[in-house]
Amino acid sequence: MDSTLRRTWAEIDLDALAHNYRALRARMGEQSRFLGVVKADAYGHGAVEVSRTLEELGAEYLAVSNLDEALELRQGGVSLPILQLGLTPADQTAQAIACRVTQAVWSESAALAFSREAQRAGGTLKIHIKLDTGMSRLGFPCDGGSFDASLEAIRRVCALPGLEAEGIFTHFAVSDEADEDSRAYTLRQYRQFTSMTESLAGKGLAFVIRHCANSGAAAGYPQFACDMFRPGIVSYGIGHQAEDLGLWPVMTLKTVVGAVRELPEDTAVSYGCTFRTARPSRIGVLPIGYADGLHRTLSNRWQVWTPWGTAPIVGRICMDMCMADLTGLPQVREGGEVEVYGIHNSVNDAARLAGTISYELTCAVSRRVPRVYFRSGREGARELLEAIPSQVIRER
Repeated sequence: MDSTLRRTWAEIDLDALAHNYRALRARMGEQSRFLGVVKADAYGHGAVEVSRTLEELGAEYLAVSNLDEALELRQGGVSLPILQLGLTPADQTAQAIACRVTQAVWSESAALAFSREAQRAGGTLKIHIKLDTGMSRLGFPCDGGSFDASLEAIRRVCALPGLEAEGIFTHFAVSDEADEDSRAYTLRQYRQFTSMTESLAGKGLAFVIRHCANSGAAAGYPQFACDMFRPGIVSYGIGHQAEDLGLWPVMTLKTVVGAVRELPEDTAVSYGCTFRTARPSRIGVLPIGYADGLHRTLSNRWQVWTPWGTAPIVGRICMDMCMADLTGLPQVREGGEVEVYGIHNSVNDAARLAGTISYELTCAVSRRVPRVYFRSGREGARELLEAIPSQVIRER
């Protein structure tokens, strides 16, 4: 590892990603397309390299949350179809068509706006119809009181000029929960989804791609595979369901011991003096903080892993640094690597301590943290912040 990278970095194991892909594909059936969800920079793992790997492995589709994310993939040479799941302004329709982006459509008014802009651009926008079966976020409502009106609205949308209705989908709200009420709710959502798709087929609208299986459904309801499934966080080996399925963590977040301080008993450490040494202590200063994605709420609660044991984080996590108690670990020296999250120090456990979900912690790993990609145990690529050209430095 170059010395310039030995501050804080994330190692991305593309072999683990491949293992997870194959395991999920086998679980859901080869007849169902694999849509790789790579929004939010692939949940912090690096969207371009992850997408390239999924494309090589045989995935048929990708999903992002906005057009900028799709443009990044296209600029990175990714050619797979891309489904844009989020709220896209209609005035971006021409760019979406040019980048071969499929757009989720959640209402008739949105579809009308996309249709107008597609005609103005002289092209055709491929779309997937979004059904609301109980998430209450986006989509044509499928409950009993709205079912018939939505069915007719979708028929009108699919007839609009400038739009090509390729797919239809919904999103589950509690498919990752195992209690009876959650299972009943998920099954009710699925019944609403199939009822609408079957009713539309009866009216002559049979979509090429039907999809509803997110991470929770891929783990708990493989029978919901339909024409395509779209695992998100489990693809990255994160979450209790990933552990249950034998999937492997893809990200290991590492830092180094930048300095070691010998502090006497009853010495305050970091902002707010929330920690005081109870004995003469060896305190390691680590160059990672909340600006890198290590949440401040983990102060005095989380630990880093070393080959000789774990070291608790003490005092408040700062913007660029934090401190760890190395008193019982004399083997740990300045320059030594430590693991913040990874195989030995699960991000799932950190999320529980932080009172959040593991998605939030991996997505929070900032862009200033280099991603270093490994295949077969060897470094294959890096994703770094762009360096400032020397000419710009001189001009300053």
